[in-house]
Amino acid sequence: MPVRNLILPALLLAAGAALNPVVAQTQTWALAPPVWPAGNAQLRLDGEASGALFGPRQPGRSGAQASGAVLFKPSLSRDYDTGLSLGVDAAVALADPLSRGHHDGDALERLAATARTGLGKIEIGIADGAGYALAVGGPKVDANVSLEDPRTSFYRDPRDGRAVINLLPLRTEVGASSNYAKFVYTSPSLFGATLALSFTPTQGKQLPFLNAGPHLPGRQADFWEAALRYETDIGALSLAGYGAVSESRAEHKLPGQEGTSDISFGVRGDYPLTDEIKFSLGGSWRQSNAYGFNIGQTWQASTTRGQHVSAALSKGDWIAGLEFGNGVAKEVTIAGLPRLGLNGMQASLGYRISPSIDLSGGWQRLTYGRSSGAFFDGSRQLKMDAVYLHLNLHTSQE
Repeated sequence: MPVRNLILPALLLAAGAALNPVVAQTQTWALAPPVWPAGNAQLRLDGEASGALFGPRQPGRSGAQASGAVLFKPSLSRDYDTGLSLGVDAAVALADPLSRGHHDGDALERLAATARTGLGKIEIGIADGAGYALAVGGPKVDANVSLEDPRTSFYRDPRDGRAVINLLPLRTEVGASSNYAKFVYTSPSLFGATLALSFTPTQGKQLPFLNAGPHLPGRQADFWEAALRYETDIGALSLAGYGAVSESRAEHKLPGQEGTSDISFGVRGDYPLTDEIKFSLGGSWRQSNAYGFNIGQTWQASTTRGQHVSAALSKGDWIAGLEFGNGVAKEVTIAGLPRLGLNGMQASLGYRISPSIDLSGGWQRLTYGRSSGAFFDGSRQLKMDAVYLHLNLHTSQE
């Protein structure tokens, strides 16, 4: 049975649990995660179920469609009197092809051991790198269906049902090391500054060093990532900025291939216009020598850039926002790769129904272009837009 056929039943079950006063224990419809003692440790099960209904206008597809994902996030942790905390946590996903996010459709998106002390946090295992840990960018009404790095998109390739946005994804955080097995260190905040460092030995998704990854020319290894985030207040204005870089080396290279170089910057500001209304503005930029941000296509002649700018107004449980983004992947003649371009915009409105239920809706438009060859509809320019409604149910401590 297709995964998308399971989304609605999963949402209904989650909604029923969220509204059950025995589970929620309050009238706020807040679904507290179940917690069980495990000796001196604590086992906790967080979760999320999200689904989107949308009407795309694109070549080869028409009519109402649906997509979504269900995530289970178990964690086992133990706190010590010294301030040390040890734990293991995971994220397991069941997702439609349009809702696989940036983890390439892995069922196991995360499995990492963590140690937290006053000197920072250390992670070992399947995890995102330093760039994602501290990323800053423009405000998003609903990150799951944002123009930038969405969990769920709205356009299917009619040939195989996969997400069209994989042609050139708009992802402006440094993410070259994906969720390959790695070591990550995140410092505590000191005078508003936080530092994160990560090392990823291979493209394997087992424990570090146990698997070299795919046997392909130009396979990447020895990813080093560093990110710095700074936050400060200037009167009523709250500012946050971020910069990150990633470098790796290539193995079994074809002529013209090389290691990945990835760099990103982002900034955001939040300003209260009144006691109830807040205005937010920000943006992010990324450049990589991986064609289309695909590290399997890292070439000396390749340059891919992406940028995203957004603004939002929020009042209480309501938020409205506008997003603009574009990207370009330079032509790589030696590999027969055309120049790809992307322009996008999105307008959306969101409402926080309860601490565990969020609803958003809006309109999105994407335009892709290429210098040679053709898209699946036989043209060199692909125009798509969609209206959507997205529901997200999740555990909450409120």
